[in-house]
Amino acid sequence: MARLAAPIGIKLSTDIEYRANRASPYRARVRWSDPTTKTRPSKSESFGTEDEAKEWIASLCRLADRGVTPQTATLPIKAYGESVMSLALRGLEKKTLDPYLAGWRKRVVPDLGHLPLSMWTPGVSDRAVHGWIADGYGLSTVKNTIGILVRIAEQAVRDGILDTNPARVTGWQAEYSQAQDELDDPRSLALSDWATLERLSAALVERSADKYGGWGDLVKFMASTAARIGEVSGVRRCDINRKTWMWRVCRQTTPGPGGLIDKGTKGNRARWVPLIEEIRPVVDRRFELTPDDPMARLFTGPRGGRVTTAVLRDATHWDEVVVACGLEHLVRHDLRHTGITWMADAGIPVHILRLIAGHANLATTQRYIHTDLRLIEEAGELLNGYVTGVWSPTGPQLKIVRASA
Repeated sequence: MARLAAPIGIKLSTDIEYRANRASPYRARVRWSDPTTKTRPSKSESFGTEDEAKEWIASLCRLADRGVTPQTATLPIKAYGESVMSLALRGLEKKTLDPYLAGWRKRVVPDLGHLPLSMWTPGVSDRAVHGWIADGYGLSTVKNTIGILVRIAEQAVRDGILDTNPARVTGWQAEYSQAQDELDDPRSLALSDWATLERLSAALVERSADKYGGWGDLVKFMASTAARIGEVSGVRRCDINRKTWMWRVCRQTTPGPGGLIDKGTKGNRARWVPLIEEIRPVVDRRFELTPDDPMARLFTGPRGGRVTTAVLRDATHWDEVVVACGLEHLVRHDLRHTGITWMADAGIPVHILRLIAGHANLATTQRYIHTDLRLIEEAGELLNGYVTGVWSPTGPQLKIVRASA
C-alpha cells in the first residue's frame, strides 16, 4: 500500500491581478513554499469580480491554516478520490466493494469527476443523483453509487478540505419512487402527433420575446430525435452529417458550480441518431443562421447563449403556453418521451431504440413499447391452431400488424 503523506502547515502569499478586456478579468493567485521539494508552487484562477477572487483566496487560506495545500484543495474529485480510495473504503466486504467501485467508475467519475473539491456542494450531489434516477438506474445501483460518494466526501471532511459532507443526499428514495411512477407509462407523457408538435412550437415562439424562432426549432429537434435538452444545447455543426442525415451525439451542456459547462454525454458514450425528413429543413435553417465554423453551436438563445430546460421554460413562458394548448401535463423532458414513443410505434426494434435513446438499461426502453392486442389475439389463434391440429400448408403463420400510433 502506498504511503499517504500527512498534511503540513503552510503559509500562503496572495495577489490579485486585473487584466482588462477579458471575460474574467480578475486573476487570483496563491503561492507557498514546499519544505520537501524546496520549490515555490502556485495556483491561480480567474473570476468575473474582485469579490469572487478574494473569496477564493480566503477559502484557500482557511484550508492552509488546517494544513491543506492549495494543490490538494483544488484537486478534481476524481483525482482526490483515487488518492484516498484505500482509506475511504477500509472495512468494506468484497460483496459491497465491487458495486461501490462500479458506481465510482460508471457514474461518479463521468458526472462529477472533473469538478474541483472546493466546488462540491450538496446541490451538485442532488443533481447527480436525480440524473441517475432519471436515467433508469435501479434502486440498489443508485444506493451503492451514493455509498461510495459519501465515503469519499467523508474522507475530504476528515482531511479538513470540506466542512460538511455534501454527498449526504436526503429524500432521494421518495424522488426515486416518483421518477419510477412517471416512467411506468412514459407513453402517456408523449405528444400525440407531429401536428401537435408544430402547434406547440409555434405557440412558444409567439409567446417569446421578439418571437425568436430558435425556440421552435429547438423544441421540434428535441422531439424528433428523442434527445435530452443538454445534448441539443451541445450539438455543433460538425456533429451533423447532412449527406447521410445522421447526428453523432457526443457532448452535452449541463449546469455546474459557477455556471454551465460542456462535457461528454452520459457515461461518455457517443451514439448516432437519425434525422427524419420533417426535421431536415430545421437543420438546414440552423446551418444558415450559424457561423461557418465546425464548432459553432447549432441551437442557442437569441443572444447566442447556451440553453437549458430552465432557460427554455422562462424565455417561452412554457407553463402558460402548454396550458393554453391543452397540454397541462407537458414538461420539457416529455419531448424526449415523445420522440422515443414515436420511434417505438414506428416499429424500430427495441435493441436499436435503446442505442438511439442512449438508455443505460434495456428495461427503460421496453417501457415505451406499445403492446398491440391484435398481435396477441393472432398469437392465440396460432396456438389454437397448433393445439387442434389445424395447420396451413406451410405451417403456423403469424401475421405481423404494425402497431398504431
